[in-house]
Amino acid sequence: LKKLVYLYLMNYAKTNPDLAILAVNTFVKDAADRNPLIRALAVRTMGCIRVDRIVEYLCVPLRKCLKDDDPYVRKTAAICVAKMYDIDPVMVMEQGFIDALRDLICDSNPTVVANAVAAISEIAAVSDDKKVFVITSSFLQKLLAALNECNEWGQVFILDSLAGYSPSDGREAEVIIERVTPRLQHANSAVVMSAVKVIMRYMSIISDASVLRNLSRKMAPPLVTLLSAEPEIQYVALRNINLIVQRAPQILSHEIKVFFCKYNDPIYVKMEKLEIMIKLVSERNIEQVLLEFKEYAQEVDVDFVRKSVRAIGYVISA
Repeated sequence: LKKLVYLYLMNYAKTNPDLAILAVNTFVKDAADRNPLIRALAVRTMGCIRVDRIVEYLCVPLRKCLKDDDPYVRKTAAICVAKMYDIDPVMVMEQGFIDALRDLICDSNPTVVANAVAAISEIAAVSDDKKVFVITSSFLQKLLAALNECNEWGQVFILDSLAGYSPSDGREAEVIIERVTPRLQHANSAVVMSAVKVIMRYMSIISDASVLRNLSRKMAPPLVTLLSAEPEIQYVALRNINLIVQRAPQILSHEIKVFFCKYNDPIYVKMEKLEIMIKLVSERNIEQVLLEFKEYAQEVDVDFVRKSVRAIGYVISA
């Protein structure tokens, strides 16, 4: 029943902010309830009610919930800090909630760590202070430990934060990549792409040619696998692969066949595949690519035909 009532309040608080204020005492009371589900529900609802006057009442219960004994309450409170920052960033900084989030990154529960990273990353993205989220060596070890235990979306948040970390040397980069590489086999395409982003960022720091060749071999199969998904995921994967190929074409230099267009590919997928094929053309595969482009020049879609003809001219001149 509380869930239903709180859902109603969230939906109608914007149109009736004065009436929503009347529920504050109930929220504060429920934030101290014996049931952790009720405590988390109360804090989450207060964070979702985007009324400025409620923020000042949220500080005390939120601070308690960030140090709650139950991990479910702590992970919910972490996300609530990001929502509160969106409403009143000055108060969040003054009340020390950013420091509380940093403490949660060292939490024993991996889900709490993932939510804390998600919240502080979101705050750092919109904050003028670049020191809001700086990964230290202690944070790094906690993030890598939580990476193996949290759910898939938690892994995405942690991997994205690792992509912003600057390893001290090539050896540290190799160690982190070694911990991240198993994520390339994950069933969730978002996890795979986040892992690829981390590896691509760190490859520029590694100088050992054999390590780089090994990484290139490991990255190619998961990227190719993404092209067997539904068209929407294919398109996102192709957009990312296009950027990867511009920076490190050797990763997919032997996989050009997977980018050949199929008759039932949507036009937006065909266009992206065409762009990638142009970048992967070499003396070894040029004849095969030109034969493909000749087929494309006979398609019914005018834009695709024009781009194919231009591609043929570009490949021949190159």
